[in-house]
Amino acid sequence: MKEQLSEIYWPLRITYGLVPLLAGLDKYTNILTDWQHYVSPTAASMLPMSVQTFMHIVGIVEILVGLAVLLGFTRLGGLVVVAWLTLISINLLLAGYFDVAVRDLVMAVGAYTLSMVAAERAEEYVPSFATGGVRPFAILLRITN
Repeated sequence: MKEQLSEIYWPLRITYGLVPLLAGLDKYTNILTDWQHYVSPTAASMLPMSVQTFMHIVGIVEILVGLAVLLGFTRLGGLVVVAWLTLISINLLLAGYFDVAVRDLVMAVGAYTLSMVAAERAEEYVPSFATGGVRPFAILLRITN
């Protein structure tokens, strides 16, 4: 296998690590957009908290998932991103943002691809620290691995 699919793996891993991480951080700053605007009225009415509080929780989840992908939990993290983007797409459909919902579904397919490429690279769902499976700073040291 050509260097274990590095040409596909690393761009996907960096993208699906950084995008959720940065989007999660932005839930607290709203520099990119006013995220509350994208919560459908249907979803907002079912929340047991304010939309702002909900978006802060969403931000924490996105930050954790982004870090998981970047720090070596790529196979599992990719699948969490698939589920997360699919749920976001359902909300966006309910809110009438059909174009953004389709974009997020396409991104979910990319996240699924990342998880499958990680599987082809023989990565575990949850790498073991004992066997050296998690290399948190490998992304900084050798991107072409």
